[in-house]
Amino acid sequence: MIASPTVSRRTLGPLLAVVTLLAACGAAAPGARVDAPPKPHRPPAHADWQWQLDGRLDLSVPATIYDVDGFDTRRAQVAQLHRTGRYVVCYVDVGTWERWRPDAARFPPALLGAPNGWPGERWLDVRRIDQLAPLLRARFARCRAKGFDAVEPDNVDGYGNRSGFPLTAADQLRFNRWVARAVHAQGLAVALKNDLEQARALAPSFDFAVLEQCFQYDECASARPFLRAGKGVYDAEYELSTAAFCADARRLGIEAIRKRLDLGAWRETC
Repeated sequence: MIASPTVSRRTLGPLLAVVTLLAACGAAAPGARVDAPPKPHRPPAHADWQWQLDGRLDLSVPATIYDVDGFDTRRAQVAQLHRTGRYVVCYVDVGTWERWRPDAARFPPALLGAPNGWPGERWLDVRRIDQLAPLLRARFARCRAKGFDAVEPDNVDGYGNRSGFPLTAADQLRFNRWVARAVHAQGLAVALKNDLEQARALAPSFDFAVLEQCFQYDECASARPFLRAGKGVYDAEYELSTAAFCADARRLGIEAIRKRLDLGAWRETC
């Protein structure tokens, strides 16, 4: 007969100390339950959508997908949209600094570049992921805490603009992929905003695409990597009439709407 092993108090003491230390550092003991973020779920590939970033939020628009401001939209509003079966996307700027945001003072001045054309906005040096990471992770965590389903990270194409920094396509790819991973770590789906020149390389990392004026500038075909993968592509046109783009949108499988530049509640559907 083999005797059962025993553990003396002299041995147990150090073991308990190690377990305590691991717990303090955030490590889990063997067999302990670790709460992981929920698995991201994509929006429906073919569904009517609404994009509102300005004005009092209109919750009555008959759209399945709502893309709304992550700071201004309250948790209760997200919950109300969910109760009516809506999929809710959290708009968050990641590539430019906005002076009116509550966390604007936390961005190091050295990361602020040239104006991007909108009052109070400046391009960010997306090469400095080390400094941007804690700020952006906090924004993504806010989206999750409010109950959003996904994130729309805006201005992820600084390398193609006069940002004030010598950004390269490789810099942008590295940053955009980091953004996708950071959003997924929160259990949320993530959209590629514009940046169609890199859509082929980035489609595997992103869950859907949000575009502007792709029909006006004849760029919609660049979104085909998303369409072929069964991922939704949602476009907003500002200057074209619906008669000028709806037929092409239906042919390509793109969900397109007409909006005004202020991105209030008004929209015109196909």
